[in-house]
Amino acid sequence: MPENWRPTILVKATSVLQTPTFKKAVKKLKPNQKKDLDLVIKELMANPSIGEQKKGDLTFLRVHKFKMNKQLTLLGYSFDDGALVLELMALGSHENFYRDIKHKK
Repeated sequence: MPENWRPTILVKATSVLQTPTFKKAVKKLKPNQKKDLDLVIKELMANPSIGEQKKGDLTFLRVHKFKMNKQLTLLGYSFDDGALVLELMALGSHENFYRDIKHKK
């Protein structure tokens, strides 16, 4: 199998939860950035496996990378397959993203 092969999960998230950290980050976004984020969240709800599953201390986390205003943005989330719940945990640029999310867990 190719190295970057991932099994496709055909399950859709039926509800979305937001952590306070995520809500605070979203509050600071401009309207055009919120539109970009809304599109990405709809994509994640349709296919929660598109984010990369992290390893080690961050096994609870998946990260989806996307462009927002031509800048790479990381969206950290977890997906509970049994409950079909997508939990949005963090949003930001790569700088200190993983360090900060480790401290908040």
